[in-house]
Order: sequence, then C-alpha cells, then structure tokens
Amino acid sequence: MDGKRRVEEEQVMRHSMFFTLTGVALVCLLLILAASLRLLAGGEAQRPNILLIVADDLGYADLGAYGSDIRTPNIDRLAAGGILFTQFHTAPMCAPTRAMLYTGNNNHMAGMGRQVIIPTLAHELAVPGYEGRLSDRVVPVSRVLADAGYRTYFAGKWHLGDTQEHSPFAAGFDRSFSLLHGAASHFSPVGFFPGGSVYSRDGQPAEWPDGAYSSELFTDELIGFIESDGNDGRPFFAVAAYTAPHAPLQVPDDYLHRYSGRYDDGYDVLRERRFEELKRAGIVAADARMPPRNPAITPWSELSESRRRVEARKMELYAALVENLDSHVGRLLDYLRVEGLSENTLVIFLSDNGAAAEDFYNRGIRMPYVRRHYDNDYDNMGKPGSWVSYGAPWAEASSAPFQRYKTFTLQGGIVSPLIVAGAGVNHTDVITDTYVTVMDIAPTLIELAGGVYPEGEDVRPMLGETMLPLLSGRSDRVHEDDYVTTLHHQGRAFVRQGRWKLVTRAGPFDESRFELYDIEADPGEARDLKTQEPGVHGRMIELWREERRKLGIMLPGDL
Repeated sequence: MDGKRRVEEEQVMRHSMFFTLTGVALVCLLLILAASLRLLAGGEAQRPNILLIVADDLGYADLGAYGSDIRTPNIDRLAAGGILFTQFHTAPMCAPTRAMLYTGNNNHMAGMGRQVIIPTLAHELAVPGYEGRLSDRVVPVSRVLADAGYRTYFAGKWHLGDTQEHSPFAAGFDRSFSLLHGAASHFSPVGFFPGGSVYSRDGQPAEWPDGAYSSELFTDELIGFIESDGNDGRPFFAVAAYTAPHAPLQVPDDYLHRYSGRYDDGYDVLRERRFEELKRAGIVAADARMPPRNPAITPWSELSESRRRVEARKMELYAALVENLDSHVGRLLDYLRVEGLSENTLVIFLSDNGAAAEDFYNRGIRMPYVRRHYDNDYDNMGKPGSWVSYGAPWAEASSAPFQRYKTFTLQGGIVSPLIVAGAGVNHTDVITDTYVTVMDIAPTLIELAGGVYPEGEDVRPMLGETMLPLLSGRSDRVHEDDYVTTLHHQGRAFVRQGRWKLVTRAGPFDESRFELYDIEADPGEARDLKTQEPGVHGRMIELWREERRKLGIMLPGDL
C-alpha cells in the first residue's frame, strides 16, 4: 500500500508540475504576445501625425515671424520651434495652388489649369488639364496616406470641385467638413453668387450651423475628428484649410477695434515699414532694395480724408482677421500639446498665394449679387453683413519685398509664408532661403508616412521633391540648380530654373512679353535682363516651349 501510495503521489506531483509549467508557459506566451503588440503599436506610433494648416490669401509680410506688426504669437512660436522659409513658391491663385499642394504635381496635370473654368474649354472641348477638379492623372496625398494606414481628416476650404462627387471625401479623406467654393462669408452661407455657399460633410450636402464663425468652426470640426478615432493607435493626417484672411474681412465683435488707428499713416508708409521689418527679421537681405512702386496705385497723400478713413479701416480689419486666425491655430497647437501629441506630430503652416487685391463688392461679375446682400457702410464694415476687401494698395504693402500680388506670376503673387516644425524637423528657430515649391509638400508627407505613390500608365509621377533631407539636416537644399518649375494660369506664366526666371506680368499671353530676371540677385524683379542676356533668354524660351508641351498647357492659338 505504501508503494502504491508513493506512485499515486508522484503522479499527482507530475500532473501538478505539468499544469504549473504549462501555466507559466502560457503566461510567458501571453507576455511575449503583448510585448509584440506593443512593439507593433509603438512602430505605428513612430510614424508621425501630420497637421497641415493652410491660410487663405495671407500676405508674405503679415506674420510676426516675418516682421509684421500684426499679433500672431502662436504662429510665431511655431516658427521659433522649426524652420521658416523665405522662398516658398505657390501658384498665383487659390485653386491651382491647392491642386498642386495635394498632388505634388503641376496645376495642369492636376486638372486646375484655370481657376475660373471657361465652359467651352472645359466641357465642350474636354481639354485635359482644365477639368476644374482633381484629374484622374494624379492621386491625392490624402488617398496615398489613407492606403498607408493613416486616418485622414479635412476641415475648411476645398476649392477643387463644386460637387459632392469631387469633395474631400472623394479624394480619400475619412472625415471632412468643407466649403466647396473658393470664398464665403465667415458668418453665414449667403455666399457671393446666387445659390449661396455649398458645404459638404463626408461627401454629403451639409448646412452651415447658425451662429458659427469660420475659423472657430473649422478648428472645432478638426479637433472633433481627431478625438473621435484617437484610441485606435493609427497616426492621422489632418488638414485645417481656413478661409481666413480671405475676404470678406469679417471678425467677431471683440476683434473689431483691436487695430483702431494703427494704419492711419497709410499704405505707402506701411509698405516701407514692412520692408524694413523684413530686413530686421532676417527675412530679406540687409542690403536689399525695395522694388519700384506700382504706378497704378494712387499715392496715399492724394486721397481725400474720407477715403483715407475708409482705406485705413480696411487694413485694421484685415489685421484683426489675421490675429483671429492665429488664435485658432493656437487652439490646434494647444490641443496637440495637452493630448501629448506634439512631439510626434509634423506641423506645416503655409499660405496659398500672395496677398489678394480682388474686390467683389466694387468690381467684377459678382458685384451685383454682393451689393444686394451686403452693406459696406463705414459703421458696418467688418460685421457679418459686410463684404470688405483691402484691395491692391494694402496687398502691395503685404508683398513689400516683391512686385504685385495674387493673380500675378511675379514674385509678389507666388512667394508665400511657409513654416515647418515638429516631428522630423531637426532644427529650431532657423530661417532658410532655399528654393521650395508647393509641389514639394505631398512627396515629403508620403515619404514621412511610409506611403507609396502609385505608378502606372494613367498616373503621372509627382513633379515635386521630398523636403525630408532638408528638414532632418542631411542637406541644405531641396532642388538641384537644373530643377525646372513651370506654370501658366489665366494668361500669365513663368518658368524658373536655378537663379533664372522667365515671367509675363500681364495677359493675354504672348511669348514676346516674357521678361528675364536673375531672382537671386534681383528678387524684386526690377531689372529685366532680356536684352543683356540674350543667350539665357533664348534658352529659357526653348525650355518654356518644351515644358508647355509636356504639361499640356493650352493657349488660344492651340484651339
């Protein structure tokens, strides 16, 4: 019996040890699996979030970081924590820039050869490049990043197709609230032409909420999108495409008088002051010369007192609108900080073109509608029922180191603020004058996200180049000197290679109107070298012709 009992006890011990060891092994296996999952999650987290902030019609000299008197502390802090670019090139108008921004390609390849589409060109003749929406020849960065595992969000101005079929949702954004048109009231859906403004939410028609203000609403929407999926472990690509400071110059009541009296000395004085402020900020060279004054602008000294009063009020409101925009950019940055997302988020802030001179209230085909629905009486300026623009004189001041403004292919229309900070940026408080274009943003984001841009006969490769070597400190440039940038839009064109720029300043387009500038020596485009450098001029003309054929740029004589 004792022997039998010992055998039974040994069997019990073996079974006990088996289950003990099995339990230990199971625990170890679970621990290994959990660690693996954490590593996978950690690997996903190491791919940075991306926040792209787009200002609308913000002038080159309108931020504190660029020397402005306008209060922009949040954007200034962003610049202090990253890289400020002084030679960031866009298209001369909103829609072509946005097409280039989201695709890394030329505006013609992207379908936005002309912001205001002529029906006979776009529909009856079906000319590629003038679709008035993102074309099938390109793939939006939002779709590439979504395929790479990113959550993708959009809030704000789209301007790349007026129908739900061509909304941000169709371009690969998981969640979106967007204005499909190019401009709108900041307080209401009244818009600037019959039918009013058109909004979209996730590819479906949407209403403007009563009592909402544009920059506040777009910020709320974007933060809401990020929070809604915040615990799934995936990185996000979020776009805040504000409609500020695009006209109308409307601000909340507490901003109406923040700059009262600030600009009573006029736009001529402000232009000179801004130029000197840009020098002190290190944005332009200390020995730079201000380009010639635009002779089409009436000198401030020749305006009547009543006219000066109205003009000064325009600039006060514009400054207030920029400051309000900065406050909402600050809300986005604060959200990232509070949620512990700042260190793993790349933040890009840019403007879509030069300062704007359009005035729908006083000029153009929109004027009758705008005047029926808005009142620009002095005491109403800046309020929800007004549609005020600050016009060419103040736009020239905002473009101080350059000539002209939005719509022009001169530097004043196509050089804009760009600030990059956060994940992947190994610099702080750096100012660079390296040449970059809006087409470089998409390839930068795709490489950073580990995405792959599609290849195939029907998809054109991106023309932009990644900025990551510059951002990380591995290089001091993005493009080699032989890199070519070409653009044509509404009768104005330019082609840029290295230091040389061929440009027209007025339409209708004619090759004989091309001027030649050494942009590095003459950023204000004051000295046309066409006759002094006939060899360079001839070579650039041939380059223009080659690029025009390659990009599908259509001229009236081609039809």
